[in-house]
Amino acid sequence: MSLTLPLEEHKHWERWREERDSESGNHLVKKYMPLVTYHVQRISVNLPQNVSREELKSLGIMGLLDALDKFDLTRKLKFDTYASFRIRGAIIDGLRKEDWLPRSTREKAKEIESVQNALEQEFMRHVSSEEIAAKMGVTDTEVIKTMNEYFFAQIFSVNEYMSGEEDEENHSYTIKDDQTPTPEEQIIQKEWLEEMAEVITTLTENEQLVLSLFYEEELTLTEIGHIMQLSTSRISQIHSKALFKLRQQLLKTDKNDRRR
Repeated sequence: MSLTLPLEEHKHWERWREERDSESGNHLVKKYMPLVTYHVQRISVNLPQNVSREELKSLGIMGLLDALDKFDLTRKLKFDTYASFRIRGAIIDGLRKEDWLPRSTREKAKEIESVQNALEQEFMRHVSSEEIAAKMGVTDTEVIKTMNEYFFAQIFSVNEYMSGEEDEENHSYTIKDDQTPTPEEQIIQKEWLEEMAEVITTLTENEQLVLSLFYEEELTLTEIGHIMQLSTSRISQIHSKALFKLRQQLLKTDKNDRRR
């Protein structure tokens, strides 16, 4: 890493590593603060407005400081990559420890699920968010927003984020690999990916483009808006709609698997 860094930048890293020089530490924090902003923006996309972005930023800064404290310059790993794991992990871990989803949203999500199940039993098919909204007398946007927030709240509360372990001697950073998938699991995963690829083709052109730019190209909603010449709020609506459709497909696939 030291060979690719500008001389002045390398000096700051050396001073920080050898002396924990506060001036160099502040310089590095300032330099990599955009990483914190980036991950806060991406994670907050699926969170309700009551979740403070400043609190998310504080969690992200803690992750950045932790990364600066434990990063080993001698290892062949970019600091941006290492810090991103730390920052994102710190934010998600902080969210998991807080019950950030309002009770009213949880109650509304259960009501939506109840209406959805009733409609699917009545029509004997998958129902759209528009049909659910019409039955409840609410907007399509409200249905999508509520269910997406509820879905991500469940993910945060049940699953551990992708985490790493520090080796006491080398301060190395590794991603856990608890076990290699069995052939059966690989087949199931292949079938699931094929099903997801099929449902993605049913999305509108704009929905597919937004998902591609957000998850593959890792652009922010604002950047996507500039590319597509749409407002950030409109891009957010397209993103939420696409996620809702994909989530419905996941639930449908899960229900079918349990019937087998």
